Amino acid sequence: MGGFFESAYEGTPPWDIGRPQPEFVRLEAAGEIRGSVLDVGCGTGENALHMAAKGHDVWGIDGAPTAIKKAKAKAKERALKVNFVGHDALRLESLGRTFDTVIDSGLFHVFDDADRKTFARSLGSALAAGGRYFMMCFSEREPGDWGPRRVTQAEVRAAFRSGWRVEWIREARFATINEYGGAEAWLSKISRT
Repeated sequence: MGGFFESAYEGTPPWDIGRPQPEFVRLEAAGEIRGSVLDVGCGTGENALHMAAKGHDVWGIDGAPTAIKKAKAKAKERALKVNFVGHDALRLESLGRTFDTVIDSGLFHVFDDADRKTFARSLGSALAAGGRYFMMCFSEREPGDWGPRRVTQAEVRAAFRSGWRVEWIREARFATINEYGGAEAWLSKISRT
């Protein structure tokens, strides 16, 4: 999987829209994003940079070195402080710190069933008690077979059954740069208990 994403970031993948995803902009404007923020699977950093511009202490992690390099260049160009790190989202405990909020724009849906369980455990190690995880993933309502694996609400609830509280799951849409004009998604708010 890492090779696919690394090669995708050597160009401009369809999810790299050059601005933050509108759903995360709305969440921040509504006061849902609180305190320190970890952006898991941050890509070239647009969501993380938006959160930093709004005054949050932000880290962004991604497994693709080219994505991290591009994110760091954007942070420098915009004079924003974000700690961008090449890191595995399945090993968040090794970051050595916790965050008040974790955001995920398109990472969860790349995991297979076993990795989803590992990711939930990993996420729990990086999210403060009572912290919030906002996740947007491909929905099974997206037609066709292009793009990543589709996810149902039941699968989201199953992955975050123990030690978590699924506050809500609602319909959303990924903005993309391809001819499809976006993709059907689920946006979830999940709290650590």
